Amino acid sequence: MAPFQLVNTLREQLATLRGVPASVAAYRESMDGELLEASRLIGELQRVVDGHRALVAGEIARRSVPAFGYDGFAQRAGHRTAEEFLRAHTGATMREVKTAVRAGQALHEAVELPDARTGEIVPPSAPWMRAVVEAVGAGVFGAEHVASIRRGLGDPGEGVTAELLAEAARTICAEAVDAGGAPGEAVPDADRVFRRARELRDELDEAGIADRERQRIAQRSLRVIPQPDGMTRLTWLLDPESAGYVTDLYNRITSPKRGGPRFVDPTQRAAAEQIELDPRTPEQLASDVFLDLLRAGSVADATQLLGAGGAAVQLVVTREQLETPTGHGWITGQSDPVSRPTVERHLCADGYQQITVDPAGNPLDVGRTRRLHTAKQRTALAIRDGGCRFGDCDRTVGMVEAHHIDHWGRDRGGTSVERGILLCRYHHLRIHNEGWRIDKHGDGFVLIPPPGVDPRQTPIPMRSKSPVQRDLARRRVG
Repeated sequence: MAPFQLVNTLREQLATLRGVPASVAAYRESMDGELLEASRLIGELQRVVDGHRALVAGEIARRSVPAFGYDGFAQRAGHRTAEEFLRAHTGATMREVKTAVRAGQALHEAVELPDARTGEIVPPSAPWMRAVVEAVGAGVFGAEHVASIRRGLGDPGEGVTAELLAEAARTICAEAVDAGGAPGEAVPDADRVFRRARELRDELDEAGIADRERQRIAQRSLRVIPQPDGMTRLTWLLDPESAGYVTDLYNRITSPKRGGPRFVDPTQRAAAEQIELDPRTPEQLASDVFLDLLRAGSVADATQLLGAGGAAVQLVVTREQLETPTGHGWITGQSDPVSRPTVERHLCADGYQQITVDPAGNPLDVGRTRRLHTAKQRTALAIRDGGCRFGDCDRTVGMVEAHHIDHWGRDRGGTSVERGILLCRYHHLRIHNEGWRIDKHGDGFVLIPPPGVDPRQTPIPMRSKSPVQRDLARRRVG
């Protein structure tokens, strides 16, 4: 399409959208299904618009490179950079235009283009992003998705070729298309796309995990920022291992007030109820207890608010990874793997607990001798499930309960890992109160919606959120 035709088309589409009534009354009169469809379509429109924004921003940035000096596109308009020019010209925030420029540059780097000064055809510098260019053209991804994929996959390195990165990019695009076409599903957001890209990069570049771990540790920081109103803000950037300790304490402090587990050990029930009845907000409670910890050390208030013992992380590693020189492990609740040296350091300092699992990740079965899952079973469930398995719920293992898929009373269900699953309190209550059902399907689980939600009661796969299970599945396929 010629440039002037593209601009005319955009003007026509804008005029059409402006003709749609944007009023509270118009949407208030709509049915639930219409609202849901309108929300889905608006999201799709936004991705299409963001794709065009990225392509435009990338071309403006290409015409504003420092090599042009004062003759650059942005510079002729009186701006130092393409980002400053776009912010002034579009009214967007600096964050939005920086994302658009990064995404646009990633798209332009994936195709052959004439040199900005000489006009000579330049081979693509990031050809592995070609599938992402096509996904943007199809309206699957917007600017933030593109920037996330580019950042998550990184550049080729030792043992990681451009062809392998291209295959990873095609996998991400195919998964997004499949998700967007599934009933009740949507294209994953940019954060999930970034995590998926990082997962694929880690699978390709296991030897580089230690390097990336060191880079994250080097980025750690704590800033104290006085505020004009007399308050003080702390900005604390943590590497995954450090975050594991902090989030363990934070969950212990606030979990009952944020919808944490109900079915806890009797010795912990009183403490959980005390936290739940505390008049302070979760944020105020966390602030006060962390201040106590800073004042007196990790034993402060331990029996009342934190439970026994100091902060701890649960590091999980498979036997296969221990037998591999470049193997890695996972800190529960963190999305990035840790290197073999970090695993060995924890084994040396803290010892280990061995859990034997079957190919589906199901260990242990105590029949009906106990109503509640044991601590070891909960550890096994955490390793297998990685958090709440209901849909895209992001509640981690510190915020979930063990649910018997065979009802304890009605079905005479047993307390086992194989017939148990982790759910957050909200989704646990929905299962019990709204007629949802969970069934075993092969090695996994499926969610059966009640007829009022889906008259066909189409089974919905309940994927594991555990990176350990993803590792095991990948090795079984390999």
